Amino acid sequence: MDRVEENIRRILDGRAVEESQDLCDFTLKDQNEATASPNYRPIVKSTVTYIVVGALVNEDGEILMMQEAKSSCAGKWYLPAGRMEPGEDIMEGVKREVLEETGLEMEPTTLLMVECAFGAWFRFVITGNVTGGVLKTPKDADSESLQAKWIKDLSELNLRADDIHNIIERARSYHARKNEPWHACVLPALYPHKKLLLRVVVCIRKRSNNRVHILLSEKTEVHLPICEINPTRNLHSTLKKFMTEIFGADLPPHKPHGILSIEHNGKPEATNDGLCLTVLVSFRKPLEEVGIIDKYTWLEVSKQLGDELLERLPKNMAVPLHVLR
Repeated sequence: MDRVEENIRRILDGRAVEESQDLCDFTLKDQNEATASPNYRPIVKSTVTYIVVGALVNEDGEILMMQEAKSSCAGKWYLPAGRMEPGEDIMEGVKREVLEETGLEMEPTTLLMVECAFGAWFRFVITGNVTGGVLKTPKDADSESLQAKWIKDLSELNLRADDIHNIIERARSYHARKNEPWHACVLPALYPHKKLLLRVVVCIRKRSNNRVHILLSEKTEVHLPICEINPTRNLHSTLKKFMTEIFGADLPPHKPHGILSIEHNGKPEATNDGLCLTVLVSFRKPLEEVGIIDKYTWLEVSKQLGDELLERLPKNMAVPLHVLR
């Protein structure tokens, strides 16, 4: 089981888990969803939408904003954001959007949030540092934006939409955190996936020794449980259905704490347009009171790794996953 612990450490470090592309415990076919074709494949700008958002904050707590140029919202303000292009990875996408819309070059430092509307629309919120470029002014206006500014008070602006308030609040909190507990830098790991996948790290304590155990699948080979994301359902629905598949209809209360890692590559385009989200889940009840169905088992991990997993359970210690209704 050393390989399992190594894979968990890779996840906690933001590295990819190099497993077979064929590992999937709960496919769309298994889910028996009439709303989704079992042959669904994610293709950027066709069957899946990835949006990147740059949430940059300067030393004065000002947020980088851009003024829209497109006719549907011309003159209104928003965070630099846009759809990823075919063949891009997530970090390439956010750097391109920030440069095109603000004139500034950025180096991503961490994911702040992932939002999902149904299973085929994802928005990745990333912060980072300005490393170059020149702030766009009205004389530089083009089809991408009219100008960009560092803004302290959002009430001064006519916003394109109010959905960025929570993003901006989180970005400012992250940059002002000082010694407050917060997750380490988490950036997408470059690893190709042909499907949209959800991997779960499910942890629980055993009453008899208080040690942390994690859930494993024993289908084909031993691995962390992984399921296919239904592109027509919200992610909470997919997760609940997967957990019910593992633990039965009397699924005990459990809590998803957020994302530990994201794996995505995007190259070559239309071939590897999938991704894998690894989500941390915990049970409050002890292991002795939680039954599981065949082909799954619990593994007691080392005390050090167990403590590291427990450290990720409090607020802000994993990247939030917001499911939009």
